[in-house]
Amino acid sequence: MTAVQGTAVDVPTEDGVADAYLSRPAAGVPRPGVLLYQDAFGLRPHLRAMADRLAGAGYAVLVPNVFYRHGRSPVVELPEFIDTEARPDIFERLLPVMRSLTPDLVTRDAGAYLRWMARSPLVADGPVAVTGYCMGARLSLLTAGTHPERVAAAAGFHGGRLATEAPDSPHLVAGRVTAELYFGHADDDPALPPEEKERLEKALTAAGVRHRCEVYEGARHGFTQADTAAYQEAASERHWAALLDLLTRTF
Repeated sequence: MTAVQGTAVDVPTEDGVADAYLSRPAAGVPRPGVLLYQDAFGLRPHLRAMADRLAGAGYAVLVPNVFYRHGRSPVVELPEFIDTEARPDIFERLLPVMRSLTPDLVTRDAGAYLRWMARSPLVADGPVAVTGYCMGARLSLLTAGTHPERVAAAAGFHGGRLATEAPDSPHLVAGRVTAELYFGHADDDPALPPEEKERLEKALTAAGVRHRCEVYEGARHGFTQADTAAYQEAASERHWAALLDLLTRTF
């Protein structure tokens, strides 16, 4: 893997400033950009390590704190190892913060993150890729659909609420997506029941979106997050292979 350099950065938005982490190969030439969206637990050492791994493969990776309206990260104090069954209070504190991030705010913020990447001398010119985890998968799909001119590829892993019956469900942007999409679903995931998996697949197919949706058998919701009780190494490594394959095709 290439040596990487990580830096804390601030991204101006229409509603304030989002603290973020930028990781890129240590050699300072511009690299293809990847916008990495957090899970509910936010910008923390594990997500920085994920960004570093992507950067080591040759990309400039931006990880914004999407909860910046509620403060700089960590927005909620987290233990070193996150087990929500043992500590349900963690998710209880995060839930109202998550709910406050409406699709309109996601779209507005995505524009700010993408503009920042377009202006950075460390990010190569042209469209970027997006990847997201848990709630970040929803943000990834929304970003691809609302900023199609800037997103060449988008991925989401163990995403939740991707294709609900709500009028602002993320899958409804499918008709505007021009990127290639990949989704790695958790198996038996209460956040994405079978009917939502099917609804997402049908929407992407009907819209003619280049895509692939796969169910990771036996993998729990959150399977990529090594600092949580949901982590599953085999499924996580499968996700890395799928993501890097998508990026290789894109760039």
